[in-house]
Amino acid sequence: MKKFSIHLQSIDDVRRFVTAACSQTFDIDITADRYIVDAKSILGLFSLDHSKPITVEVHATAEETQSFYELVKEFTAD
Repeated sequence: MKKFSIHLQSIDDVRRFVTAACSQTFDIDITADRYIVDAKSILGLFSLDHSKPITVEVHATAEETQSFYELVKEFTAD
């Protein structure tokens, strides 16, 4: 499992991130404060506070994780 932080600043950012997550076959979780939501759930992501960075937890192999990270690196806050 790999963790990294992202920052989604607009509705379009959320839509593009969810589209990237949905294109993967493995599980991806989003953690913000005490909430954990499925990264493939657009409603789940909209329910979070986007004023702070959000933690992404990828449950996949190293190669799959790196491939997904490349898709979403424009949103990284690290």
